[in-house]
Amino acid sequence: MTSDGRFLLRRGTLPEVAPEQLVEIFTSACDVALVVSAEREVLSVLVNPQKGVGAKVAHWQGAPLQTLLTPESWSKLEKRLGGGEMDTHRPMIIELTHSDQQSFQFPIRYAVSRTAADGAFLMVGHDLRPIAELQQQLVQAQLALERDYEQQREMETRYRVLMEMSPLPLMIVSMSSGKIVDLNSSAAELIGAPRSELLDAAVAQEFDGRRRGEFLESLAKLSGAMELTVRRSRSKVLVSAGVFRAAGERLLLCRLGLSETGKAQVNELADLTERLFAKGVDAVVFVDGEGVIKTANESFLNLTDSNSLAMVVGRSFGDFLSRGTIDLRVILDNVKRVGQLRRYATRLNTDYYGQVAVELSATAFSDRPETSIALVIRDVSVTETTRWPLEGTGNEGLRNVMQLVGYSTLKDIVAETTEIIEKMCIETALELTGNNRVAAAELLSLSRQSLYVKLRKFGLLSKED
Repeated sequence: MTSDGRFLLRRGTLPEVAPEQLVEIFTSACDVALVVSAEREVLSVLVNPQKGVGAKVAHWQGAPLQTLLTPESWSKLEKRLGGGEMDTHRPMIIELTHSDQQSFQFPIRYAVSRTAADGAFLMVGHDLRPIAELQQQLVQAQLALERDYEQQREMETRYRVLMEMSPLPLMIVSMSSGKIVDLNSSAAELIGAPRSELLDAAVAQEFDGRRRGEFLESLAKLSGAMELTVRRSRSKVLVSAGVFRAAGERLLLCRLGLSETGKAQVNELADLTERLFAKGVDAVVFVDGEGVIKTANESFLNLTDSNSLAMVVGRSFGDFLSRGTIDLRVILDNVKRVGQLRRYATRLNTDYYGQVAVELSATAFSDRPETSIALVIRDVSVTETTRWPLEGTGNEGLRNVMQLVGYSTLKDIVAETTEIIEKMCIETALELTGNNRVAAAELLSLSRQSLYVKLRKFGLLSKED
């Protein structure tokens, strides 16, 4: 069989079909069929009676085809007809939009084929309105989904703002699982743990002496408030709750608040803490995550000979360290990684070009919106001159060297001590920097090559290194 069916015609395989039957075959196989002359005039119109468009296309017969199409569709058809596509045996597929004076428009996909040598052609079309309507429905459904999504985001934002702006500590608990579904920052601060850690945690475990079933049922039936002890902070709180349903699940909305006992404890603790900060012997400094000073007490001002707090706030804490940014980076890196730093020995610069030997400890508060670090600084310049160097050092080599006093000359003792002290300094720098050799080299004011030479010399490099 050839592609155009001529083989069947020559063999007589196709039966002879009456014109009426041929029309029925055409109209049942397509929606609209047009026979157009070479002058682009519609000679005949065949319509599928089941599509219900017969009345709308009845006046097409005898009309110029140009008047039945939109200007864009007419330009596209003329371009395609003059492009040589009609010379092949395959029909030309094209989508056209019909339009008339009654503002009636609908798209049709036509298969255009030559029918005679005089230039006439047959246009067999399928109505694309069902597909266009389906696409329109899909677009409308997509727009509706986007509107619902935006409304959901808006409602979620409102809910979150209400939770966070509420002056009351609020907590939502699932009755079925006994876990904390949600809570605001005030409730997390009252319980004494970060919000991320409390989400999906068992609520009964956060209060002393309460089992899950007993605790939830007591809260659900409670008409007033129940006094409980928070396990983490040991503070006394009053808990009242209300039951509601959401998505078929029973939930508890719990309102937390300090009891009179808890308020007294908090007020006393806050008062004592404030007094310790203001009148404490040791210097206390609060810095942000970048080491910028937020506040400091009077002892720090005395230690650094600063005139006022205004001259300290806003400055980098590295300005007061003898090794500057090297010391500051070591302190911040360690306290952010571990959460705290103990007994870091360094020197502080004063405003009058002096230096004070100090020992500082640091604690990071990462549960706040912005990381804060508290530094407690102790002056050790007096104790260094009176402390026996061997006391509690735990370094056997240095102890043996100090025992040579009275038995060897000072020159020999110093020569013996140099390498021991050098090794101790390198070990201390590696410990302070978390075995970060680049930072340790900067801390010791050595090049990396010099540090590695000394590490090999004292046997501080492993086989892998």
